[in-house]
Amino acid sequence: MGIRKEFMKRKPVCKVTFKIPEYVGNGAAMAHVAGEFNDWSTSATPMKQLKNGSFSATVELEKGRSYQFRYLLGGSRWENDPDADDFLPSPFGNSYNSVIRL
Repeated sequence: MGIRKEFMKRKPVCKVTFKIPEYVGNGAAMAHVAGEFNDWSTSATPMKQLKNGSFSATVELEKGRSYQFRYLLGGSRWENDPDADDFLPSPFGNSYNSVIRL
């Protein structure tokens, strides 16, 4: 997996690129990133599938905050990002959410 942070000098935002490698996507036809920044919408932030089978999405997020998020693969399988800054228990059962700190 991978998370790339690009802090903007003239704006109070950070461009965050979320990436799911092909071996994690495991043949999924689609992927989305859902989190606090999009009200956990399973459709608001689709990830683009690249030629090598990986998925990628870039969003602008406010600096100085932390956001919980997860990846939704194929509309039914939730995955965390092992490169996340932290992990917190999900309020919806015995799982964890990834956390990104900006």
